[in-house]
Amino acid sequence: MPEKPAITSSELGVLWITYQEKTMILRMLEYFIEKADDKKAKKIMTDLYNEIDIYVGKITHIFKSEGAAIPVGFSSQDVNKDVPKLYENGFDILFVRLLQEISMGLHTLNINMAYREDIIMLFKELTAITQEYYNSCTQYLIEIGMIARSPYVSMPNSTEFVKDKDYLAGMNPFTKLGKKRTLNTIEVAYIYHGIESNVTGLQMIIGFAQCANSTEVKKFFAKGAELSKSVIKEMSETFLEDGIQIPATSGGNATRSTVAPFSDKLMMYCTSMFCSFSMGGNAVGTAFSLRNDLAAKNTAFTKDIFEYAHEGAKIMINNGWMEEPPQMVERKEIIKK
Repeated sequence: MPEKPAITSSELGVLWITYQEKTMILRMLEYFIEKADDKKAKKIMTDLYNEIDIYVGKITHIFKSEGAAIPVGFSSQDVNKDVPKLYENGFDILFVRLLQEISMGLHTLNINMAYREDIIMLFKELTAITQEYYNSCTQYLIEIGMIARSPYVSMPNSTEFVKDKDYLAGMNPFTKLGKKRTLNTIEVAYIYHGIESNVTGLQMIIGFAQCANSTEVKKFFAKGAELSKSVIKEMSETFLEDGIQIPATSGGNATRSTVAPFSDKLMMYCTSMFCSFSMGGNAVGTAFSLRNDLAAKNTAFTKDIFEYAHEGAKIMINNGWMEEPPQMVERKEIIKK
């Protein structure tokens, strides 16, 4: 009996996608570390780089021991550290923080699809690392005043139960004027997070649009910037109706540089990953929003983002940038032979 069972299809799949994500993050960190002016920010990113690099090695070892092909992922060919700064100071940690949010979600999903103990432990350890650096990034950004905390609220002095179906109303034309209730704290949490994420994502994609080599890719990123602006505008208006503070950063904008630090392939993959993260966030926000106008808005956002991501996938395929995940055996083709 072998010491370890062979990895399953789901384990191969989640290791493959983790390899893609981590090699992309390593390449981006290489650039941001090279351009970092702040010593504390540089240390956060350098320490994170060293941690991730170890786990890319562990995943590579598993692939080799199982006789699986090592994915291409992203290599030194996808980054150019010797170009001008594409973003102002502070964006690097804002961006890394958002990457850690995405990673936390992925690791939680991936550990649920693993069965072999060493692979479960790998994702458990990656989750702990991701949580640690998410906290480091958050505290650093609060310390330098680049992010604001979500709005404070008066503490409830009693518990209440919903007594009226109008609690769900938001866009019902038969509801009495003024019946739309104020947002509850759960809804505020998801809307605030959505605005905050899109503000960082907007700066990211503006920088990508400025420096992309392909005209087609430039147009795609410019379209993504407009989509992000529309999401921020819609969510912000929902807050303003209730006089709630809108999240904003005090810097971290794209510079005037038009020289690409990353390959078009890497920037397209990064944008695709952010789209998936955004759709997942909207789905959760919809599930926990009890006002029907919020659910409708989230559904519309998800549709627009899905269509945008699908357009991006076509561009990646046409340019030979979309690496194909490991496939199941083609039984029908084998039978035909």
